[in-house]
Amino acid sequence: MSGPTVSSFLVGNSAEVVLAINLIRVNTETGMLPVLSCSDSNRYGEWSLNVSHGMNVSKVTVTLMRNLQLCVSNTTDCCMEPLCVVETLQVSACRGSTMLANLLIQAEIYANSSFIGNVSENATVIPNQVFQPLGSCPCNLTAGTCDIRCCCDLECTPNLKQLFNGSCFAGVFGGNVNLPFDHLCSIQTTKSAPDWFPFLCVQSPLNNTPFLGYFYHGSVSSSQVSSFKIPLQTVPVKPSRGYKQGDPIMTTENEYFTIHQRSMAGQCVGNAPVAFLQNFDVKCVTSLSSYKEGLSHNVMINSGTGDTIQQNVIYGNVTDMHNFITKLEDILPTEILCRSVTFAEYYMFIWKGKTIEEINVTVYTGKLCDREILTQRFAVNFISFNSTSTTELSGNPGYQLGKPVRAVNISSSDTVTTLKLWKPVGSGLCTSATFTPVLFGLNSLSGCILKVDIDKNCSQLRKDVTDRLNSLVQATHVGKRGNSSSSDLNDLVEIIRLDPPNPSENASVGNVKGICSDIPANLNIHIITADVGAVQGIAQEEILGVQLSFSTVIWQFQCGIICQNKSSSLPVTASVHFIKVPAQPPIPMTRFQINYTEYDCNRNEVCWPQLFYPLTRYYTGEPYSQCLAKGLIVAFFFLLAAVLSNPWSRILEV
Repeated sequence: MSGPTVSSFLVGNSAEVVLAINLIRVNTETGMLPVLSCSDSNRYGEWSLNVSHGMNVSKVTVTLMRNLQLCVSNTTDCCMEPLCVVETLQVSACRGSTMLANLLIQAEIYANSSFIGNVSENATVIPNQVFQPLGSCPCNLTAGTCDIRCCCDLECTPNLKQLFNGSCFAGVFGGNVNLPFDHLCSIQTTKSAPDWFPFLCVQSPLNNTPFLGYFYHGSVSSSQVSSFKIPLQTVPVKPSRGYKQGDPIMTTENEYFTIHQRSMAGQCVGNAPVAFLQNFDVKCVTSLSSYKEGLSHNVMINSGTGDTIQQNVIYGNVTDMHNFITKLEDILPTEILCRSVTFAEYYMFIWKGKTIEEINVTVYTGKLCDREILTQRFAVNFISFNSTSTTELSGNPGYQLGKPVRAVNISSSDTVTTLKLWKPVGSGLCTSATFTPVLFGLNSLSGCILKVDIDKNCSQLRKDVTDRLNSLVQATHVGKRGNSSSSDLNDLVEIIRLDPPNPSENASVGNVKGICSDIPANLNIHIITADVGAVQGIAQEEILGVQLSFSTVIWQFQCGIICQNKSSSLPVTASVHFIKVPAQPPIPMTRFQINYTEYDCNRNEVCWPQLFYPLTRYYTGEPYSQCLAKGLIVAFFFLLAAVLSNPWSRILEV
């Protein structure tokens, strides 16, 4: 043992077992131990024995009961030498006079190295590490005491150093702070060096080495926090020069203007700030017990320059609860609790430049009772002050990613429409499904379930499915650009419709009850896009063509033992796929480019034509004059290295 406490375990039944401790003396001439015997003492001199009994296991702890501090001046009860205790102990377990087990402990305990005394109040002078190391012995960590394995510690006596002389710390930490570095001219004889080493080696004393400054230099400087570690702004800043896109809209009380929004985790939060020029339309599900009111509509809004904007609020009542309320299973309580709550809020922000000119709010309210689930809707739309209509553009001029695809039905009185996809709710049936617009650049897949009876005529089923799929695309043209005019045919692209395939004339399943072939259950919408230019460095995308096609399936009625008075399910899907093509056909490759690929940078890891790319006119990172000057300097060094190379040095020696 090397510390004042050591523990062991005695396994077995400890009933009527006596544990004792003795100090034994080893015969220095023969090296033999004396005959072991039983005793009944749990304390011997400065040693004590403690036993904790458990189930078939006893923990035995031996403790040294003395002070292990190194003696200072004429004090007593201390260690006269660093090696304080060197003794051999015997722990015996006996039942009566019979020894059941014994344990020999060799104790070599050194004095504690903790500093005792008055600490000087004089400040330590830290040298400037630019010119000299912080300390000649970095491993000297404890004042006034020898640090083990630190051979450069001046507090270590020769006798103590003999204990760890072969295990001293190496390198800079061990005191070798002036190591020879690779660029010294004096190490050329000890290490293999290239031919140009004498030309570029350094003549320097060892006390001026690159190891200077390895440790903290002692000066205090403000740390530069990286952008992803910058703490969130807790105190809102009052806008005075207008809003930028994405800035939170503020109230006149210098607080965030908040509306219910959906977080990244998918949950609705009520304290989410509204961002300038960022539209959203979210739905939040709540119940009467968890319902919370949002920000009051009497709150005054900061226009962005300090002016006050009052909300123009119009209240209305919801007449059709079907789109908002979902009832749980019917349970007849003794008393039904109902409350008037907000069902939907529609905000329209009229903006001009960097300021908000007007805010129009439409609020719909209704009754919400217990055992009912409410789906609230919150929508925010920013409309330009100079806009002639409230129709939202999908880009200016090119489409923006995630904006609805603009569509027109020139054969209808209401020409403006959109391409739609299903948004199933509840059981996923087509009869209860709502719609969502097709968003530009986002490939999508949606569907619903159509209930079909076993006696359904196949021809009628094909017609019903085709009509339901065609209801998603009631447009004849789509807008080429995000700001295309619905009245200008030059801004529109006609939708190409491919009729569903005719049923197979020789299909054997045509007359089988409950089985129908060639059911056009899948609608495929292919939209071809291309980059047609750039505005202020931002690529502008345009729609070149739209095609509708159908994919067929074989429908078979699924039922159990009894199929009468039942209906089967037919999944109906619609998919949107955006295909990006070059705006212009690529230049065809020549026969030489196809066959000879050694200098083709696109098909080889090494691109030799770009070896001198910084010296060509295609490199625009620096002025051409600077690139040429740097290139001439590099060429000069290459020429100098060639002159000083091995063959030339041999010629000069001859």
